[in-house]
Amino acid sequence: MKALVAEDDFISRQLLQKLLSAYGQCDVVVNGKEAIEAHEFALESNEPYDLICLDVMMPEVDGMEALKAIRIKEMSCGISVQHEVRIVMTTALDSPRDILEAHYGGGCTDYLVKPLDTQKLLKLLSSYGLID
Repeated sequence: MKALVAEDDFISRQLLQKLLSAYGQCDVVVNGKEAIEAHEFALESNEPYDLICLDVMMPEVDGMEALKAIRIKEMSCGISVQHEVRIVMTTALDSPRDILEAHYGGGCTDYLVKPLDTQKLLKLLSSYGLID
């Protein structure tokens, strides 16, 4: 599995990196702008990410904007919904409006509220077929 963690909070970033590194390559960025750039570079290198954990509230470009930019890039490259990167939004925001916007407005795969439940995340990864 190749994963990207986009998280501006040091503790959350370390937790996700440590957890995901046990299952494959895990790159880390600290804002949405870098997440968009990393995703584009991975596509151009023909080594796309299988998973992106994307924080909603980040500097420069927030997670919702990054999510939309990533999905637009995938569409422009002809990537079908079945083959798009799995994007799990991570946030301290637990409002129904934010969840709906991420799922239906942005096209995220799932949405996890902080503090992150690592067992929930591992179950999601298993359901995606990314880990056993």
